[in-house]
Amino acid sequence: MQNQNAPLMLGTENIGKLLSQYALPAIIAMTAASLYNITDSIFIGHGVGKEAVNGLGITFPLMNLSAAFGSMIGAGASTLLSIRMGQKDYQTANRILGNVVSLNVIMGGLLAVFTINFLKPILRFFGASNETLPYAYDFMLILMAGNIFTHLYYGLNAMLRSSGNPMKAMTATIFTVVINLILNPLFIFGFHWGIKGSACATIISQILVLCWQFYIFSDKNYFIHFQRGIYKLKKKIVIDSFSIGLAPFLMNLASVVIILLINHQLLKNGGDDGVGAYAIVNRLAFLFIMIVMGLNQGMQPIAGYNYGAKLFDRVRLVLKKAILFATIIMLAGFVIIQAFSEQIASLFTPDANQIKLAAQGLHWIFLFYPLVGFQMVATQFFQSIGKANKSIILSLSRQVLILIPLLLILPNHFGVTGVWASMSISDLLSVILATILLTIELKKNKK
Repeated sequence: MQNQNAPLMLGTENIGKLLSQYALPAIIAMTAASLYNITDSIFIGHGVGKEAVNGLGITFPLMNLSAAFGSMIGAGASTLLSIRMGQKDYQTANRILGNVVSLNVIMGGLLAVFTINFLKPILRFFGASNETLPYAYDFMLILMAGNIFTHLYYGLNAMLRSSGNPMKAMTATIFTVVINLILNPLFIFGFHWGIKGSACATIISQILVLCWQFYIFSDKNYFIHFQRGIYKLKKKIVIDSFSIGLAPFLMNLASVVIILLINHQLLKNGGDDGVGAYAIVNRLAFLFIMIVMGLNQGMQPIAGYNYGAKLFDRVRLVLKKAILFATIIMLAGFVIIQAFSEQIASLFTPDANQIKLAAQGLHWIFLFYPLVGFQMVATQFFQSIGKANKSIILSLSRQVLILIPLLLILPNHFGVTGVWASMSISDLLSVILATILLTIELKKNKK
């Protein structure tokens, strides 16, 4: 049974203890999910071949597009849920849960129908060659066929976390990882399903865990639970969720454009191997990004609840602690990658050219990572307190306003190196902007 006082403790319990309680499960879950993505790529690289890894790199924009719509619902509604619980508006909290289910079914279904009907042209547009298209198509066809389940899984996990159940949200993620790690080698090496096996493992694991999530929210003893009358879409809930979730939506949408540009420039200057190298770099870069995202997920309900309850000293304290931990995490990533980039890249592929390109990319992309954690926390903080506009500005500055012009200019002069350098320079400039906006906000907050 759920602890009925869990949401109320967000406004009274020690901030450090709360952040550990909420962030550690999310960090463990995110780390597990990232490690799965890494091992998944290793299985594909050694079990299917480097062409499959190259094809996997082509699918990133489409996967990010799906994630963009999912995050607009999940991230927006979870923040809204935390704020409403801080205001002790429990009736609206239950309606938010029902609306999350309805929105994910609608959004996930529409996106799946559209992409499946136009999958090959979409993948061609994203840079698929004759060699990589079959692998990218087989992988994404299965993933998009199960897109509704994917959206529901992520949406309900966000609800679990924000309703005072970070441990259950962590358990759900770990279950999907464990099931994946069992099914992936079985389908690829045992059944010889190739890259299709990897996609099947992903969807099956999410469906199984989704059944467990439905079981949890069907318990009437839970703080929020499924009940009649909560599934009808409410205009205010939908608009508020979308407005708050607009920042992560635009961030993911921007990443579609960015990855499209990166793949185009890498294809132009490094061929399919360049795209494959970025697939490797992206997996490793996101390992540390996802850890900080887990930290942010732990910060979000604490900051949102206390902001809604007007406990501003507690809001500032959780922000400071989150920035400190994020900096430590990203600094560790910087040290590991700078020391062992080639050895780590060689885990994914035996191809010498791909290893060389990936190692170069890792050195550049991790260059300012010790500062990136601060920028990520600042972005999530603005979203957590319902100030979507500033969150959107910070999201877009790093991935659009600064990075796109750099990607259009630098690769023309420096080739593949220009692609990697564009991302590092964008990181640095976005950190400066985050510092300015957060300083202004904290001064207003103190007044």
